[in-house]
Amino acid sequence: QEELVQSGGGSVQAGGSLRLSCAASTYTYSQSLMTWFRQSPGKEREGVAAIDGNGVTTYEDSVKGRFTTVRDNTENTLYLQMNSLKPEDSGMYYCAASRFLSTNSPFRASIYSAWGRGTEVTVSS
Repeated sequence: QEELVQSGGGSVQAGGSLRLSCAASTYTYSQSLMTWFRQSPGKEREGVAAIDGNGVTTYEDSVKGRFTTVRDNTENTLYLQMNSLKPEDSGMYYCAASRFLSTNSPFRASIYSAWGRGTEVTVSS
């Protein structure tokens, strides 16, 4: 059984919006650090948006002001709202969950114990 089930994504033109969802099925991550990672073709996986157990968010510089991550604890679901999308935002997006409340380095992939299968985002110019 998948622990983190992703949905959303797809294809959109530059300037458009998409929303990704990540539902936790077997564990409650309402008090845990959760992060969205992105892997674009030819690039290494990078963290783009994180939310810790206190609700504090961290964003990678290139997405600040355009991406927003929120968590709905009643639905045990994490969301990533992506606005003003650019072609360079294209890639596979993964949600990840840790058992930590927070960290000074939320974009270190090694601290995450659960991963979604990924969802593809394609932004055309």
